[in-house]
Amino acid sequence: MTDAAQARPKILLADDEPDLLALMRETLERQGYDVATALDGVEALVAIRQTMPDIVVLDLVMPRCDGFKVCRELRRDPLFAHLPIIILSAEGSRDRKVEGPDLGADDFITKSMDVRELLARIRMILKRTRRGLDANPLTRLPGTLSIESHITEALSAGQPLAVLYLDLDQFKAYNDLYGYEAGNEVLRRLAHILIAASRAHAGPPDFIGHIGGDDFIMLADPSRMEEVARRIIADFDAAVPGFYTAADRERGHIVSVDRQGNIREFPLLSISIGICHNSLRKLESPAQISQLAAELKKAAKELPGSSYFIDRRKD
Repeated sequence: MTDAAQARPKILLADDEPDLLALMRETLERQGYDVATALDGVEALVAIRQTMPDIVVLDLVMPRCDGFKVCRELRRDPLFAHLPIIILSAEGSRDRKVEGPDLGADDFITKSMDVRELLARIRMILKRTRRGLDANPLTRLPGTLSIESHITEALSAGQPLAVLYLDLDQFKAYNDLYGYEAGNEVLRRLAHILIAASRAHAGPPDFIGHIGGDDFIMLADPSRMEEVARRIIADFDAAVPGFYTAADRERGHIVSVDRQGNIREFPLLSISIGICHNSLRKLESPAQISQLAAELKKAAKELPGSSYFIDRRKD
């Protein structure tokens, strides 16, 4: 695939009117977009998770799952919490237009609009999103700016907050031996493990961010922090053997080069999680939390295998 093809924005269109769907698809493809389509809300959710579009255009009234329900489901998913969404509706009532933004839609357009208006709205929203979202290109998870913003917002609101800092052990040695694409697959798998851990409860969605490299962060309620850490560790440890050749799995280690250029044995990948929270002591700022996290991750790394370490200090 060429670089130009890779740069084409991807759009998911969902509408239960096949003729209108075909017309919109043809128009958008002529304008340089890669377009996937769905005929109802359930198909739309499946297609979104498969194609990872840059923007979604949803009909409001569709079989099985309407546009608002699709929007609500996406906003509960950390991977799609910032995905731009446009709702199309034959209804132009004020109540409907107000409801869309409340559910997280970025725009609400009536179907009587000129297709040029839809194109203009898509271009505007994509441009705004690229300026404002610092998503990691590999995992599509929010980056440092969004992480700091969410932490600051939670602290300002006085919300119960647990901050899990996650770091892979032996990742550089693995990357050096198996190559960057294999390393990227490990990072993508970890991102999906974090998302699955977030989806496993019925409450408000957790926030998941990718700081960079093999460092991730998760914001959750303190009542769930140990449960979440245990699940992440169990799921990651279960996935680890699949990252290695049969010979390396059998040996239980790899031979690679350390940071000083020495050849030595390295254990298989594991994960360390440092957890700070405001159940016992006040958290003041992202900078303070970052400092605490460095201490707690170091403590977790001193434990054997995949481990988590919780700050239990009261002052």
